[in-house]
This record gives sequence, C-alpha cells and structure tokens, in this order.
Amino acid sequence: MNSREDFQPSIPQRNSQPEGSFSAPAIGLPSGDEGRFDGAKAIALLRRRWLLFAGVGVLVASGLTANTFREIPIYQSGFQLLVGPIMGGDKFDELNQSLSKINGGGASERMDYSTQIKVLSSPQLMGQIIEKIQEKYPEVNYGNLLSKLIIVRIGDTKILEVRYQDSDPEKVKFVLDQISSGYIKYSAREQQTSVKQGIQFVEDQLPKLRERVDKLQGKLQQFRQEYKLLDPQTQGQLLSTRLNDINKQRQETQTQLTEAQSLYSNLQKQLGLSPEEAMTASALSEAPRYQQLLAKLQEVETKIAIESARFLPDNPSLKTLQEQRQNLLPLLREEAQQVIGSRTADSSINPQSTSPNSIRVALTQQLIQTESQLQILQIRNAAIAQFEGLLNQDIKQLPIVARQYTDLQRELQVATDSLTRFLAVQEALQIESARNTLPWQQISEPQKPGIPISPNIPRGVIVSIVSGLLAGVAAAFLADKLDNVFHSTEELKDSTKLPVLGMIPFNKQLTHKQPQTQNVEANQTNYLLNQSNYTASPFLESFRGLHANLYFLSPDRPIRSLVVTSSLPADGKSTVATYLAQAAAAMGQRVLLVDADLRRPQVHILTDLPNVWGLSNAISSDMNVDDLIQHSPVEDSLFVITAGQIPPDPTRLLSSQKMQSLVEGFQSNFDLVIFDTPPMIGLADARLLAARADGMFVVVGLGRTNRSALAQVLDELRISRAPILGIVANGVKNYTTNSYHYYYQYSSYKRQQNQTTS
Repeated sequence: MNSREDFQPSIPQRNSQPEGSFSAPAIGLPSGDEGRFDGAKAIALLRRRWLLFAGVGVLVASGLTANTFREIPIYQSGFQLLVGPIMGGDKFDELNQSLSKINGGGASERMDYSTQIKVLSSPQLMGQIIEKIQEKYPEVNYGNLLSKLIIVRIGDTKILEVRYQDSDPEKVKFVLDQISSGYIKYSAREQQTSVKQGIQFVEDQLPKLRERVDKLQGKLQQFRQEYKLLDPQTQGQLLSTRLNDINKQRQETQTQLTEAQSLYSNLQKQLGLSPEEAMTASALSEAPRYQQLLAKLQEVETKIAIESARFLPDNPSLKTLQEQRQNLLPLLREEAQQVIGSRTADSSINPQSTSPNSIRVALTQQLIQTESQLQILQIRNAAIAQFEGLLNQDIKQLPIVARQYTDLQRELQVATDSLTRFLAVQEALQIESARNTLPWQQISEPQKPGIPISPNIPRGVIVSIVSGLLAGVAAAFLADKLDNVFHSTEELKDSTKLPVLGMIPFNKQLTHKQPQTQNVEANQTNYLLNQSNYTASPFLESFRGLHANLYFLSPDRPIRSLVVTSSLPADGKSTVATYLAQAAAAMGQRVLLVDADLRRPQVHILTDLPNVWGLSNAISSDMNVDDLIQHSPVEDSLFVITAGQIPPDPTRLLSSQKMQSLVEGFQSNFDLVIFDTPPMIGLADARLLAARADGMFVVVGLGRTNRSALAQVLDELRISRAPILGIVANGVKNYTTNSYHYYYQYSSYKRQQNQTTS
C-alpha cells in the first residue's frame, strides 16, 4: 500500500500556491454577483422566513386597510373658464412685446398665465368671494379655502380649470358657484381697466418717443454736416477711387522726375556749368555789344598766340597786344554786369561759355529748361504726397465715422419703430375701448359631486395588500441579513469559494440521537446492500455521493486517511463521519472509523458500541491496538475505534509520536481511515491530525454554523496549510423532497422492469 508521504490530494489551487496548500477567501465579503437579483434565492429565503413574512405582511395590510375604511370621504368638483386673454389684452400684449424687443427680452405667455393664477388666488380677489360664502358657511376663511382650492391651466390652451374639495358635496357645489361668479365679474372689470391703462400708458410714452426721434434726427444731420458725409459706403468708395488716382499720379511724377534728373546730370557733365553759370552764359550770348567785345578779345588773344610763337615776351608788338587785351577785359566785365546785373562776380564770367556757339547755346537752354522742370516736378511730387497723406488719414478715420453714423442711424430706427408701434397700439386700443367687450366664458359649470375621490376603497385595499407584501418581503430580507448563519449551499459556495463535496439532507430522526434511531438507519443501509430489497433513501445516497466525490478528487492515488471536523459543536460532524464510513464499507472498502474527539466522543453512541477502551488508551498505554478495534454490527467491512477514557490533555496525546505511528499503522491495514475530530474553534486537535492525514473536510450545518466562526476556521487552516478537500453541507432542508421523488421514480421503474422480465 502507498504511504501517506506518496499521496498529494487533488485540491483546487488558488494564486499558484503549491499543491496541497489552501487559501480561503474572506467569509461574508460581497462577491461580484452579490448585487444581482436571484429569484431562486429570494424564493428560498421567503420559504425560510415564511412565518415572519406572513405575519408582517398581514399586520401591515390589515392596518392600512382599516385606516382606509376609517378615512372621511372627500368630494371634489370643478368648472372650466375660457380666460382669453382679456379683450384689449391682445393689443396690450403686442405693446408689451414691442417694449420687450426694445429692451432685449420678452415675457412668455406661460409666465402671464402663472401670474393670472396667482392673482385669482390672491386675498384681494378672494376676499369678496369669501364674504358671500361665509353667509352660508361662516367657518370658511381664506386659509382653509385656499388649501382645498386648485387652479390649473389645461395644457397650452387658454382654459383654466378650478377644482374644490370638501367632505360636504353641497358645500363643494355652493363654493364653486360663488367662485365662478366672482371670477367672471372680475374679468369684466379687468377688461375696461386694462384698456384704459393701456391707452393712458401709450399717451404718456408718445411725447417722450417723439422728442427722442427729433433729437436723434438733429444729431444725424449735424454729424453729416460736420464730416460732409452723405453715406459712409459711398464716401469710402469715393476715397478709395481718389487714392488710386493719386497713386497713379505719384508714380507718373516719380518717373518724370527720375528722367529729368538724369537729363540734368548729363547736361551738366557736357557743359560743365552750374545752373547760374548757364543762365549767365545764355544771357550774354544774346547781348550784341558783349559779343562784339568778346570777338575783339578773341582776335587779340589769337594775335598774342601767334606773336608769342614768333617773338620773345619783351617784344614791343607783343606787349602792345597784351595791353589791348588788358584794356578789353574791363570793358567786357562792365558790359556783362550791365547785361546780367550784379548776380555774379567778375571771376565767374567765362568768355568761352558766352561765345556765340549754336550747339552750346542750345544745350545751355536745355539745361535751364530741365532745371525748371525739375523744380516743377519736385513741387508736384510734394503736393501729391501731402494730398495722399490726407486721403490716408480720411480713410483711417472713415470706419470710426461710419460706426458713429451707423449707431446714430440704428438708434433713430429703433426710436422710429417704437414710435410707430405706439401709434398703432394707441389706435387699436382706442378702437377696442369704443367696442362692447365680453367677460370670461364659463365652458363647464360646477356639478354636485356624487362619488368621493377619497378614500378609494378598491385601490386602498390593493395598496394595502401590496404594501403588506412589500413589508413582509423587507422584513424577511432584513431578518436574513441579520442572521449570521448559512441557509443554503449556494451561500456556502459564494462565501467560501470551496467545493461542496456533499449535501446531506435534513433528517428529523437524527435530532434526538437515540441509538434505536441509528439502528433504523443502519437497517436502511443493509437494505442498500440487498439489491432485491433495495429501498430508496436520499439520506444514505447522499453519503454514497460524498464517498464518490472524495474518490474522484484523486482517482490515481486514493485517499487513505481522512479527517472530519467542523467549526462549532452540533454541526453533525460525528454523524457525517459515521455514515460516510458505513457508505464506504458498503461499497467494498475495508474502513476504520476512529473517534479522535477525546473531549466529547459521539461515535460509540452513533454505532451502538461500548466505549470502555479506545484511542486514548492505545496512545497512553502499551495496549495492543488490535485489541481495541471493534467490529461494527452494521457492516462487515467497517471497524471502529472508540475514544476511550477522556484524558486530561487530549492535544498532547494527538500530537505525540505514538499517534503518528498509529496513523501509519492504520493506513497500512485499512483502505480508508476516517478520524472524527473535535470542532476547530479554540482547539488544535483537528489541525494536528490533518497534518498526518491525506486530507480533511469541514462539516457545515445549514441553519447552525456561524459565518464568522467558519471564516476563522478557514483562516486557521490556511495558516497551518492543512490539506483541506472541501466542505460538506449538512441538514439541507430543500433537498429531500426532490431527491425522494427521483429516487422513488427510478426505483419504481426498475421494479417494473424486473417484474416484466420475470
């Protein structure tokens, strides 16, 4: 046989922990699906809490129903008024809309009707109506009348509906009649008042509007005169055209100026004269006497040049010629001064430039003309630049002027439109005031109510029943939330996240734990072995299913030793261990059931065996353990070791080396060893044995096991890294009925087949 060291139970691993380790989730924490509604769970909860659900539901429904029947009946009636607007109000509203447009806003029709409803329920208007009502019902005052009066507008229509409620139907009819009469009289008065107020208001505003229009017209006229402006757009186009023309003229002038400057420079280079010299030469070239003297001077200089080549400087003839030249020079200067005046000095007169040369004279005249043209072009260019600057300044200022002009025009237009509207409204109001007006129209008269609106008995009863059901459901859910125990396997799975290895049905016969009852269950197990006399028992079949689940956890390396424990006492761990051992023995295994609960042993009671000597004696003495093993009277393959005498320190015995040796011996001699251990809360016995066994599972009693206790147990198992296989749910109440149905149905079908075959 395989030893314990070779066995590693197949356990659901979490967070990649080593095989055989355990990681228990926190108990009671909400899972991802906790907020979702589960109909099956809700029905199961109501079945568990049906008494509380029914009691609270009946109590709430009865109270609400009784309160409905005790209520004083309330009657209601009403009438409808076509309120208009009031005659003449259309034109007055038109005036208001016109004024609102001027001010940038407008009052909506809804606000008008809301205001009208406030006026209809005001103390000033209701005072006269209440005085007439008090003649018959003196207890009526403004406060209690308004609390029972309802005035509403019907949709987007011009109809107001007036309703009144009271416990006396006669009073309802009388009050509504007085209110209807009072509202119609109010409308008749209001019509004339509204038209007169409108006319007076218009007449008060017209002088102000005329004065405003006249003032704005004067401002606009003065503005046009100041800026010489007819229309900003036309003025802008005109300025733009002028600027384009000036630009063209400036470009042409620049071109002419450049050409004149180039010609002037060339002439100066050819003549070598300044403008003053050119003018002097031109004037002297046209003086006859000056030209005669100049001709004589040139003749003398020619002779001097010839004689200088022939004679020495002291030659008398040469000196005579030089004296002639010296005499001619003063005469020539005097003649030049007479011709040109004193504008130039004597040294500035060049006789060569005044010689009668037609080409030179023409060039000199052209130089003088070019200089004059340059001066004219420069003056024109400066004038064009100045005019262009003024145009640019006017163009820059034009947007400001245009904006001011537009503002004045807009103000004038608004004022003119206002004046026009007021004149039109004045005319319309005067026409309306001359016509006969009609008050509001009553399109439905108040009727005496016959059926009360409250209380509505059928609706009240239905509401009471529904409220009772809701209150019962709320009470059931609240009680279940406050209950800190498990009620179903689904809760167990969601809370622990561990596999549920088995579900043990609730069995009333086990509540008393009598040996006779166990004999009855043992006889049922014998029936299971006898196929010819097979009796369906969901209780016993659940243990067969538990045994099969344990086997399939590790089919290749079967579990040889198993520890059964619970979190608290009375969860049914001893019963589960006993019947699991019986089921395993009935399926052909050699099973040893060991009562390791050395504090409150129960196995000997459940198996109806004596407890004189047992496990405590085998650990604490030298007794042969084979002598302590008892044969079960229920199964041939089932053997039992009871707890024996209760020791003073069970933990020391279970953690001893002798216990280790006993466990190894049990595993060698039996196919399956089941240890029934004490509850884990506050005790370490189960964990000590789990460390030496192949696996363990925790029994949870539905309706008994505390959530926090189970959470603590799982935390302790996680710390000790005990090889926990899963959880067994004990006392499943909603399991037995369906199981019996299927078992009996299958058994009946099999018996019918056997009878047909025989």
